[in-house]
Amino acid sequence: MFEYQKNNTFFAQVTGLMEALGEKELQELGAVNTKITYRGVYFEADKASLYRINYSSRMLSRILAPLLSFPCRSTEALTRTASKVKWERIFSAEQTFSISSSVTKSRITNSLYASQCLKDGIADYFRDKYGRRPSVNTVNPDVRFNLHIEKDNAVLSLDTSGESLHKRGYRLLGGDAPMQETVAAAIIRLSEWDGKKPLWDPMCGSGTLLCEALMYYCGIPAQYLRKNFGFSHLPDYEKNLWVKVKKEMDDKIIPLPEGIISGSDISQKVIETARTNLSRLPFFEKVKLSGQPFQHIKEFHNGVIVTNPPYGIRMGKPEEVQLLFKEFGDFIKQRCNGTTVFLYAGEPSLRKYIGLKTSKRIPLSNGKFEGVLLRIDSYEGTKKKFNKDELN
Repeated sequence: MFEYQKNNTFFAQVTGLMEALGEKELQELGAVNTKITYRGVYFEADKASLYRINYSSRMLSRILAPLLSFPCRSTEALTRTASKVKWERIFSAEQTFSISSSVTKSRITNSLYASQCLKDGIADYFRDKYGRRPSVNTVNPDVRFNLHIEKDNAVLSLDTSGESLHKRGYRLLGGDAPMQETVAAAIIRLSEWDGKKPLWDPMCGSGTLLCEALMYYCGIPAQYLRKNFGFSHLPDYEKNLWVKVKKEMDDKIIPLPEGIISGSDISQKVIETARTNLSRLPFFEKVKLSGQPFQHIKEFHNGVIVTNPPYGIRMGKPEEVQLLFKEFGDFIKQRCNGTTVFLYAGEPSLRKYIGLKTSKRIPLSNGKFEGVLLRIDSYEGTKKKFNKDELN
């Protein structure tokens, strides 16, 4: 019996600074006894909840099922332990596999070498027992394993998600610096938008925030377009239960009304990219897109704005980015009465160029960027601008 089967305990990997959001979502999807740690959440779940979490989670990156924990003071321990696991309960010699490893405070200092030793142990097991070995495929393997070594202890897990859960399947085309889907989902969640007010992204790029808003409002599971999950390789996988869970989630999908989600961008080319990405989702035709800069929009009152402006990657010179943030701040002040703005600044220092007071500042990582989500409340009749000292 594998370790996860003894106690129904799993580990969810989460993008940096999103651990609390990930824990809350896990609880909503049926997880119990959750415990936050660095970039992840430990939790317990029955099979139905495990399938539901993988299918529906918008915040999590991967769900790992621990197979075994063991003392690991050398790479020989990896090879020796791997040769004793009944791997045929998980996959066959005809299938492919990959291993991702991490090491911390360990006598084993090279994660790639740790992966290689574990691969050798798995290959030796199949060759000794069946006379042939499975192949390694680092791009699109049938089965993914995760090895984590800390100090003198190792945990070997099966990745129940397969590909990372941030890959929804709708974004086959991206912009110059696309926002990660899990981060976009977090922004929609943090905005508390419920569809009662219109939502607009005035610098929508390839449309990631728009796609996540559509899926959130309609209750479309995050992995609605995904065909395969790693949990199908668990030895106690129940296909009929998975089909039931999937149907229950799909039956909760509701249509998108006209006029509540819209996006625009100065580039007509990226608008076409956004349209292509949206077209892979149900009800995409209800999202209004236009190729024009926000400066040309006459007004947007009593709504919600979510946006990820360019910050150095999609625009070259710092002064150009600073001017863009200043112009957007003026736009909010002059033409967005009664609107709440959620602006993601991948470079937090750009905040002061908005020139408006922020009611919330939430740290949020997007890949290598340690950015911040700013909330700006534009009230009816508000005209005051704030100086830089008030913003710091």
